[in-house]
Amino acid sequence: MTTYRQQRLDHVHRHIATAREHAIEKLKPTPIQLEHGEALHREAVVVDSYGFTACSIPACMEKGVKEAIAAGATENEIRRLVHRMMVTGVVTDAGARVEFDAAVMASGVTCVVQNAGEGRNVYESLERMSFFTHVCDELPNVTKAVTASQIEAAKAAGHHCLFFSLNNPIMEQRWDFWENELHWLNVFRMAGTRIMHLTYNRRNRCGDGCAEPADAGLSDFGVDVIRRMNDLGLIVDVAHSGQRTSAEAARASQRPMVASHSGAMTLNVHPRNKTDDVIRAICDTGGYVGACAIPPFLGRSGDIVALLDHVTDLRDRFGADHVAIGCDGTYLPDVPPGVAEVQAPLVTKRSFWSHWRPDDPLFEPGAEEDNRTGSLCWTNWPLFTVGMVQRGFRDDEIRKIIGGNCLRVMRANENPGAGQ
Repeated sequence: MTTYRQQRLDHVHRHIATAREHAIEKLKPTPIQLEHGEALHREAVVVDSYGFTACSIPACMEKGVKEAIAAGATENEIRRLVHRMMVTGVVTDAGARVEFDAAVMASGVTCVVQNAGEGRNVYESLERMSFFTHVCDELPNVTKAVTASQIEAAKAAGHHCLFFSLNNPIMEQRWDFWENELHWLNVFRMAGTRIMHLTYNRRNRCGDGCAEPADAGLSDFGVDVIRRMNDLGLIVDVAHSGQRTSAEAARASQRPMVASHSGAMTLNVHPRNKTDDVIRAICDTGGYVGACAIPPFLGRSGDIVALLDHVTDLRDRFGADHVAIGCDGTYLPDVPPGVAEVQAPLVTKRSFWSHWRPDDPLFEPGAEEDNRTGSLCWTNWPLFTVGMVQRGFRDDEIRKIIGGNCLRVMRANENPGAGQ
């Protein structure tokens, strides 16, 4: 009789194999290119410059969700429960652990710059961060990293690690004194955060996000936030910031800063991509732009070839020292039908603050690519490396792009100053 564990392993292997077939069909590498690229990927320290580690579904999820709904849980409580179980199920569920390990191994990713806090408020961010902290505390082969050296040590030990990122500077919103707001940067640094978005799509007290048409730029408060982040050793991330806000942030930062998951506006005009002037400003700090594996950002085919087009364009025009890959996605298992059914009546018709408009350009229809099982699937990370080999990138350039640049910027932001 097939065991539950074997069923889960068969499922993830089918998922990985299907995605791999789609990517290879797009790339059509020669056997030599495939062998060399995959060997290079295995040997390198690979850092996903922004995204999520693999998720899994514990066997108890359907029962747990139904019980919560029967007990009168709100929609927000159900959403948080499902997310918690998808992240932490690997700790207690053998099948989920098998699926997680298989996906991580296929990806070859040493470290994920992990979206560990939504940033809407202090409490939700701490709760979300606790999920990933729990996984790092409980699993012997998954660790939390706060330095580049720890990531390299994880690679040497054959471990997977997470480097915590936060989607927004946490603001208490008491607004009597700026120090009331700035002290949360210290709190989240001590909790393990090492990189933080300056804004998230919309306007906040730091400046305008990429979805604000006014693009009014960085505020005085935003300048102070950047100074405090520099002092604390928190990497400034403008992936979701407006063009003017991003450029002004680069001029304000005294340490290398990044757009961790974005793209080149010259290849696809989209609010989440960056203009040449902004990219140059980021490069001038010593930072990088991470090409993002979200189809509408990529344009054209929205597939692995389009992702590599962005990587190539950034390398050719700004140099291999300033390019990374931030997928902004991960391996996602199929949600059990029972969970989808019981959640369906709870799904709100209202949009979140970050993208409330029906015609929001952030989510305009674009080239479609199933990045769960298609060529952009997170488990296809080794084929991103193969694609660079195909395009004639030198091995040293590839090592920088798939991890070395992230490590360099992390090191440049370590050793906090007096602001701590």
